[in-house]
Amino acid sequence: MFKTLAKAWSIKDLRDKLLFVLAIILVYRIGTSIPVPFVYSTAISLGSSSTIFGFLNTLAGGALEQGSLFALGVSPYITASIVIQLLTVAIPALERLSKLGEEGKKKINFITRILTIAISIVSAIGYYLILKKMGALTPFATEGAYWGFAAVVIVACYVAGSCVVMWLGEKINEHGIGNGISIILFANIVSRGGPLLLNFISMFQYEYYNNTHVIGSAIFTVLAIVAMLAMIWFVIYISDSERRIPVQYAKRVVGRKMYGGQNSNIPLKVNMAGVMPIIFANAILTLPSTIAMIFTPESGSFWEGVVNFFSNTSPVYAILQFVLILAFAYFYVAISFNPTEVSGNIQKNGGAVPGIRPGKATADFIKKVLSKVTFIGAISLSIIAVLPLVAYLILNAMTGIDAAGAAATFTAITSYASELAFSGTSVVIVVGVIIETVKEIEAQMTMRNYKGFLG
Repeated sequence: MFKTLAKAWSIKDLRDKLLFVLAIILVYRIGTSIPVPFVYSTAISLGSSSTIFGFLNTLAGGALEQGSLFALGVSPYITASIVIQLLTVAIPALERLSKLGEEGKKKINFITRILTIAISIVSAIGYYLILKKMGALTPFATEGAYWGFAAVVIVACYVAGSCVVMWLGEKINEHGIGNGISIILFANIVSRGGPLLLNFISMFQYEYYNNTHVIGSAIFTVLAIVAMLAMIWFVIYISDSERRIPVQYAKRVVGRKMYGGQNSNIPLKVNMAGVMPIIFANAILTLPSTIAMIFTPESGSFWEGVVNFFSNTSPVYAILQFVLILAFAYFYVAISFNPTEVSGNIQKNGGAVPGIRPGKATADFIKKVLSKVTFIGAISLSIIAVLPLVAYLILNAMTGIDAAGAAATFTAITSYASELAFSGTSVVIVVGVIIETVKEIEAQMTMRNYKGFLG
């Protein structure tokens, strides 16, 4: 990876693109610190990183807990993209647009932008109500004669911030190295590494000065680091793994030249969907908690039970996340890879899979292999994303054991585990974005040096 970046830096065109991406990230980080009128950032409380809002704050680069201009982050754009991709399968008109090439892609992007603005308006209104309930707004914005004007200003600021984030991501796609929204998401998660490290240090300092559970916490930290490195290696291994289907091309004579006669293969990536299934799954799972925070249910009511049932402290959340990642992995592969089209292209070029008849039989074979490969990749993603959360839920349950001081023993460890509850999801996103970005850089380097390969 570092060699690729060093080579890319030596090429002026790519160096300019990398500098442009860094400039966009800098602009985004500045936007996460720009305050919004009538908002007290010090009064905002979203909980630790183990809560779903703490995780959303991580995805927003800390802007959510500051109530700053980019508080909504990339979530509205990601949600809009999910909706459009789902509708592309369900609505024939959108499906036709997706097959029109570059012109259809532009129209779908325009529809996505409009939907992003609509989702941003709804999200901004919801966030305003949350801030109001927290007491994080000035009296002018809640009790004054012009509270309506203040509400419009706050909502407009957050909608504008969301649109700017969308624009920054698209500019990275146009003038940078692609994967604009993913790169912004990557920068947000990495930026939260410092505060997480400070939390760990403060915990150790507290335990050291109070002489409590220092050894146990140190052992847990070492195990957490080892587990994190193992997850990173596993994500890289799965991302680079592929199943190759051999293809043989028959010899054919065209004029005075003979073509074909060589062997090739169809590489099917194990993790063809990348990080998108995890992003999609978390975008959906945050909805119940967001609605509950806006409309706080009465204590002991049926709706409070429903909210607790779907909260991230419930085993149901881990199960739903596991299932949704599986489902979105299959969905994403289904809309991005067409076995029938691949089979048709092979047949047109005089090729065939050994032992499989051309046409429908080849398409069915590719579909069968693709299903198995996708299952392995989806299971791997699900395990990596859910395992730290499951470990946190188990440790959290063990703190309730009131036997021979067991609760006291696990309390310190659980406080550490709470900071790592969503670490699996963060690791998959960070590593996945790095791999995709490096591959994009390598592809652009290859395009700029093709003369050397031909000469």
